[in-house]
Amino acid sequence: MQLLMLNQAYSFEKKEVEEKIHFALQDVVKRIYRDNKTQLNITNQVKKITDDYYIVNLDDVFEHEVLEYYLKTEFLKVNLDLDFEYAIYDCGTDEMIYGRYITKDTQKPKNCENCFQKNEGLIYYFGIRFPELQKQFITSLGQYWIYTFILFLVLVIYVYSVFLLLKQKKYAELQTDFINNMTHEFKTPLASILIASQYATNQEEIKNHPKLSKYMQIITQQSQKLNQHIERILNVAKGDAKWIELEKKPIPLQKALEQVKENTLLKTAKDCSIVINVSEKIVVNADEFHFNNILFNIIDNAVKYSTSQPEITINAKETEKGLTVSFSDNGIGIDPQHINYVFDKFYRVPRENKKDIEGFGIGLFYVKKIIDLHKWKIAIQNNPSAGITISIFIPKNDLL
Repeated sequence: MQLLMLNQAYSFEKKEVEEKIHFALQDVVKRIYRDNKTQLNITNQVKKITDDYYIVNLDDVFEHEVLEYYLKTEFLKVNLDLDFEYAIYDCGTDEMIYGRYITKDTQKPKNCENCFQKNEGLIYYFGIRFPELQKQFITSLGQYWIYTFILFLVLVIYVYSVFLLLKQKKYAELQTDFINNMTHEFKTPLASILIASQYATNQEEIKNHPKLSKYMQIITQQSQKLNQHIERILNVAKGDAKWIELEKKPIPLQKALEQVKENTLLKTAKDCSIVINVSEKIVVNADEFHFNNILFNIIDNAVKYSTSQPEITINAKETEKGLTVSFSDNGIGIDPQHINYVFDKFYRVPRENKKDIEGFGIGLFYVKKIIDLHKWKIAIQNNPSAGITISIFIPKNDLL
């Protein structure tokens, strides 16, 4: 539609200019006849040869100075500001005698003396050319070109958006496949462990041995607990966090941190130092299961991405608005161009030893989801010397 409108505007502009040229040239003929005091007996004096070339039949003698003056005057009357050049037919030599190139441009244009063709059967006539006519048609449609460019730009953005959506759809399908495969990979060994542990628990040798029976109970309980963890975390990773209903209860912050510290030290083989600078009086109203998980995820990441001797410091600072818990480490830090994406689903910061560090890129995403569900705030920044600091802000209404 835009191209059709542009074409119609071009045709209209072309027709209007051609009519102005035609009427102006007719008036030139009338004025020359008036000066010669002769009667105009001919019709169709103006003949269009091409879009920019016209033949005007005067059928009477005229001077080229007079012709040039009348051409300028009549073009001015119809507001036709165009460059033009003319040539007059000389019946003595049977040649077109070049006149002059008329322009407002200070630079002298290139004359085209060979561009004028003769017309058989005419004696007193002149030819006139408009070299810049085509250019005039295009420039006069300035606003239409702007609208066309804007429309074309919108079209390009639209097409790009469609391709982007298709690309995102492909990524979403890959993500769904990844979740399904990972769920299967976790569930299969867990199911085998639960079946084997239940079978072993029913064996007489285990029943008659109190210690072995207790160990099997621990294996079964922890397997079931691990199964629940996997279900919840993977559901959060898939974006189905709306179904989670938080069961808030008072949690002593120092006690929770000490428990996570103990589990971390048992898990890691590194010579790790975890310093907890938190008052025993601080009690947080939160979901115990998810709160312990986010604490473990943050501290576990600090150990995982630190040097051979991780140093982690946990501080708590109370203000009038709430409590800020900060976790600082001496790790390798995060490149500034990636630090804003660490909470994105399945995002892992590019590293040289990426294959050596286990992970699926859902740990910090899970942390951010749980923080948002609690209506808290979380921030991350690089330390001036080394490592990063993750800060969790807990509002006053969640402190007891």
